[in-house]
Amino acid sequence: MPLTALRRLRPARRRALTGAVAGLVAAGLLLWWLLPLEDTRPSGSVTFSTGARTGVYERYGNLLKAAMARDLPEVDVRLDGSEGSLDNVKRVATGKADFTIAAADAVAKYRIDQRAGADQLRGCARLYDDYMQLVVPRSSDVDSVADLRGKRVAVGGRASGVRLVADRILRAAGLDIDKDVDAVGIGIDTMPTALEAGQIDAFFWSGGLPTTHVRKLSEKVPIRLVELGTLIDKLHAQGGSSRYYRAATMPADAYPYAQRGKAVSTLAVANLLVTTDRMDPSMAEAVTRTVIDSRDHIGAVVHAAQLVDLRTAIYTDPLALDEGARRYYRSVKP
Repeated sequence: MPLTALRRLRPARRRALTGAVAGLVAAGLLLWWLLPLEDTRPSGSVTFSTGARTGVYERYGNLLKAAMARDLPEVDVRLDGSEGSLDNVKRVATGKADFTIAAADAVAKYRIDQRAGADQLRGCARLYDDYMQLVVPRSSDVDSVADLRGKRVAVGGRASGVRLVADRILRAAGLDIDKDVDAVGIGIDTMPTALEAGQIDAFFWSGGLPTTHVRKLSEKVPIRLVELGTLIDKLHAQGGSSRYYRAATMPADAYPYAQRGKAVSTLAVANLLVTTDRMDPSMAEAVTRTVIDSRDHIGAVVHAAQLVDLRTAIYTDPLALDEGARRYYRSVKP
C-alpha cells in the first residue's frame, strides 16, 4: 500500500496495518534465525604429500590432518610420504597429491626446468623457514664445507630438498658432490644413528629449528654445527633458484648442547603450502584457513610452525597465490 494511502486510513486501521507488517517482519527474522544455515564447508577427499619418515614434513602433516578433521569433518585427508621437497612438488604438479609443503628453491627449480604441470602450481601460504645444518662430531677436523673433501657425507635422497641444497653448497665451496665426497643418500630418520655409529663423517639437513632428530642427537653425543653463511654470495652466483637462499643465523639456544652458547651463521629458505589451479577454491580456502588457525596448536609440537605469520603468509613467490587462498586472506583482512 502506498504511503499516501496509508496516511488516509483512520488512525486505528493504520495502527493495525502497521502492526501486522511489523509482525510479519519479526516472524520472518525469527524463521531465518531458527532454520539451519546451509553448510558451505567443502567435502570430499584430499591427498597431502608429506616427506621422509619421522621428518618435520611428516610430523606437520599428521598434526594438520588432525586439525582438518576438527575443522572440515566432511573432508577425508590422506597422507603420503615422500623423499622431500622435490618429490613433493612433482607429486602435486602431476596430480598424485593435492597439497604439500615444499621449499621455495625446489618449487622454483621445478618451474625453471619446465617440468610437467609446473605452470599449474599455486601457493596457498608462506609457512616457516628451513635452516641448512651441517652436523659433525665435536672432535671432527671439519671446520668448513671445503674440509668435507674425501669424507662420507649424508646428503639426503635423490628427490629431496636436502640433496638439492647440499649439492649447491658443496659447489659453492669448490667441491663436486659426485667426485669429491662420498655422498650417502639417507634421510634424517637414519642420519643421526649413522653419525653416532661412525658410518658417516657428517650430514646435511634442511629443516625448521630445532629439528627434533638433531636436538636428540646433541643430547646423546658431542656434536657441533659448521658455519655456512659465508657461502651465500657464491650460492647466489649460481643463478636460477639459488636466489631463494638467504643468510641467516641459528640462535644459540636452537641446540644448546651442540652450540654451547654460540650462534651459528647459516642459510635459510622459505617453505610454501602448495597446490594447483585444479583445486576447488572452496577447498583451498578452507585448508589455508586451517593451516593458519592451527599455527599455535601445531607449533607446540613442530616448533617452526609457530613462525607462520598471517602478515607474510600471502607472499608465495615463486608461485602465484591460489584463488581460494586469496579469498581467505581477503576474509581476514582488517
